[in-house]
Amino acid sequence: MRYTPRYFNRDISWLSFNHRVLEEAKSKNNPLFERLKFLAIYSSNLDEFYKVRVAEYKYDVDYDELDDPNSDSPVKVVREINRIVREQLEEFSRIFHEEILTEMRKEGIILYQGNMPPDPEHQQFIREYFYREVIPYLQPILLTKGTRSFLRDNRLYLAIRLYRKKRGADNGSNRRPRYALVKLPYTDVKRFIRLPDKDGCYHFLFLEDLVRFNLQELFPGYDIDSSYCVKLLRDADLGIKDEFSGNLVEKIRKNLGRRKVGEPALFTYDRSIPEDFLAFLQDVIGVYKEDLLAGERYLNFQDFFSFPNPFAPRLQLNHPQPIHPYELEQIGSMFAAIREKDRILHYPYQSFDYLIKFLNEAAQDPKVYAIKVTQYRVASNSAVVNSLISAARNGKQVSVFVEVKARFDEENNLTLARLMSEAGVRIIYSLPGLKVHAKLALVLRRSGNERKRSFAYLSTGNFNEKTARQYADHGFFTCKEDIIRDLENLFSYFENPKFRPEFTKLWVTRFNFKNELRRRIDREIELARQGKKGYILVKLNGIQNKPLINLLYKASEAGVKIDMIIRGICCLVPNQKFSRNINLRRIVDSYLEHGRIIVFGNDGAPEVYLTSADWMNRNINRRIETTFPVEDEDIKKELFDILDLQLRDNVSARLINENLENIPIVADGMEPIRAQWDTYKMLIEKETRFQNNNL
Repeated sequence: MRYTPRYFNRDISWLSFNHRVLEEAKSKNNPLFERLKFLAIYSSNLDEFYKVRVAEYKYDVDYDELDDPNSDSPVKVVREINRIVREQLEEFSRIFHEEILTEMRKEGIILYQGNMPPDPEHQQFIREYFYREVIPYLQPILLTKGTRSFLRDNRLYLAIRLYRKKRGADNGSNRRPRYALVKLPYTDVKRFIRLPDKDGCYHFLFLEDLVRFNLQELFPGYDIDSSYCVKLLRDADLGIKDEFSGNLVEKIRKNLGRRKVGEPALFTYDRSIPEDFLAFLQDVIGVYKEDLLAGERYLNFQDFFSFPNPFAPRLQLNHPQPIHPYELEQIGSMFAAIREKDRILHYPYQSFDYLIKFLNEAAQDPKVYAIKVTQYRVASNSAVVNSLISAARNGKQVSVFVEVKARFDEENNLTLARLMSEAGVRIIYSLPGLKVHAKLALVLRRSGNERKRSFAYLSTGNFNEKTARQYADHGFFTCKEDIIRDLENLFSYFENPKFRPEFTKLWVTRFNFKNELRRRIDREIELARQGKKGYILVKLNGIQNKPLINLLYKASEAGVKIDMIIRGICCLVPNQKFSRNINLRRIVDSYLEHGRIIVFGNDGAPEVYLTSADWMNRNINRRIETTFPVEDEDIKKELFDILDLQLRDNVSARLINENLENIPIVADGMEPIRAQWDTYKMLIEKETRFQNNNL
């Protein structure tokens, strides 16, 4: 794979991130079940990558180019992706078989691999469990060459080679092999079957092995030769080419089923399958050579999220309970707390409950006449949605912008939108050609005809209480009138896209974001050229947009010091002449780093911004995102303290080099800094000091 001198390929760079996830599975600093969780994360990430990104490459594939060595076609990118993934999967296999399973056995957890358990009681249990719990859900299908067979998206199948039983004088020497498929149950039967405990050990069996041991019962007229696990991933695109005509919501609703029948994106199989068997499957399923990827005997490793830990909470990472800030508890009312000064919550270290409390207070306050919220990804049983329904039933004017194009959350968003609409909430659906990714809530108040103090919530993360326990984000509350006005203008645009909003504090993509960002980067460049200290810090999930990368290169060449914390995709190339002043790192730990922060040094008077926007092409060009200032000095200091820990992290942080390698930070003689855990510790210590000073 040839990289340009100035930019990494976005998808090759993503594979570097996913390899960093795999490193956490390898790390002996993590408890056993945390390591197992990271194997599941790696596997889940990879499946989505193929269903979305690799499938997009295949739209432009010209198979006539397969043998053209000079072509830069999408096929060559896919080949490079597959090469890297194959290498990573070999490492994945080694970690699982040589390390994880070994540690599990040491702890007395036996996960059988392939062979029938030798214990007679276990064998009897397997036979009875198969007949009682499994066989009702199995539908064996004999395959015929020349006839296409349809495989469900992301479901496990056993591909079986078998022969008709011998008859009479037939010695079996000329028997023709037959082939069959059995789809494994998905929701009705657990993937990991717990066998009776023996000799102080806990015994488990893969569902597919339990089925293997009983295949003869499904094919009584055949001799079973062999069986192998296979899985097909399908293109996740909904296939909506025109968003501007007709009813977009109805198109999305009708097209959700396309994911189940989309074009093949990846066919993964047990690497021990014979070549002739694989060729047969390739023909009857209808997949190209470029769709093939050899995998483990056991696929769908994301199922290990649910592997039972019989020793819980031992052997797993047990996160501390979210902090309930003493000051917010003492004040009681969120409105009163925000009137006093701007507030910030750092999830998951601090409780998401205060956002629910904020919305519930809005639902009950008699002076609140309108609530406006954006919804991108919301929990399925959402306390946020319940608060908005309560507000509508209390007579408030509740408007919710529902982004029904949030990939893989379309169906959930449509369902919740219907529930809210039935309760009297005004639903505003997706804008054609755009996604609204901004995370906003606006609470408007008045008494009679007099406008009263109103409130706003802006966040780097979603209105989702479930992910708020897993993602590291920042939620910001304010009642500053200039931000309130900007948000009113933005919601007016959502309600009427012909309206042209103006903003004084917010930077909004497709409006003023690029100009405001460029102006501040240019200021840091000018400071550096004047011999003053030019400084920029950028913390994002991903950076791809070449014009913005070029601005950072320009700043680096001018002498501006730039710190970058990029969790995932990174197309910026470090350690080059044009990027010599850029320090690039990534943090992967027990929480998903999701908070986006931009800092401009401004010659000692730093400006701090939180944002919903990564610097990806889609975010900059095809989404509505908001970037908002943090002006309260106490909050700025708190964010600086968190960023300082992240920049000094020498446990979970890695430097990204010019080869997209994750380079551990040498910490010889230095105090270990693990930013996520030390952030929690810092916030707890702050709480203790505050309480002691107020007793």
